[in-house]
Amino acid sequence: MSNRPELLAPPEIFYDDSEARKYTSSSRIIDIQARLSERALELLALSVDGIPRLLLDIGCGSGLSGETLTENGHQWIGLDVSQSMLNIALEREVEGDLLLGDMGQGLALRPGIIDGAISISAVQWLCNADKSSHEPRLRLKAFFGSLYRCLARGARAVFQVYPENIAQRELILRSAMHAGFAGGVVIDYPHSTKSRKEYLVLTCGAPSISTAVPRGTGEDGESCSEDESSEENQTVCISDRNRPKKKQKITRKGKGRDWIFKKKEQLRRKGNTVPPDTRYTGRKRKARF
Repeated sequence: MSNRPELLAPPEIFYDDSEARKYTSSSRIIDIQARLSERALELLALSVDGIPRLLLDIGCGSGLSGETLTENGHQWIGLDVSQSMLNIALEREVEGDLLLGDMGQGLALRPGIIDGAISISAVQWLCNADKSSHEPRLRLKAFFGSLYRCLARGARAVFQVYPENIAQRELILRSAMHAGFAGGVVIDYPHSTKSRKEYLVLTCGAPSISTAVPRGTGEDGESCSEDESSEENQTVCISDRNRPKKKQKITRKGKGRDWIFKKKEQLRRKGNTVPPDTRYTGRKRKARF
């Protein structure tokens, strides 16, 4: 059984009160979140002029990554879909403003007000279909489109992600490019199974010299390019939990009596008023009277 939380349940269900407290109280998680947030902030490449920036923390959880933003002198807005996580963030009295919302439905923020955005281990959740109405490509389109609008021109967004496979990474990157972003993937420690980290670094605006993707960190602390990394997983599927659209099996003869009886029985079990079955039910009509 996979230990990836996005394959077990939707985030608002997986991170209930118990799991949220367990996550926030783990010293190991706190340390990892701090290091990932520091790296994401470094990749944002904000001007060192002492002026605090308004940043967006997407999938902020209980505010662990937001604390890193506060320590660096920035103001921030946190968005998360888990009410339990946000409740703990309120208990911890984090400095940022908190919003309850699903990033897959878009970000309800004014255009051009955000100076930068980070996200730690959250964006890959959009690649899963948690409901029959969820379509990963449409949710990614809504997310990146609204993010592009709320970012100031030239601002960066840095997402630390754990794509399940190459297809997931390409889906996320392609959705970002279609929204108008420039950028790419930065991989730290590409040859290490344990230390490998992927960051999607995007710039709001057309490609230019200033939008060049930074180089990742290698095993010895030096930079290394993505071309030097090797991929092991060549699976071409979005996710095990991605539900394909339901299609009715329609034969050339159309929907027969058995299908009609089955459908009526389903409606009866739901409490709907259904006409009784007769010998005329599902009877084939002549082409003309």
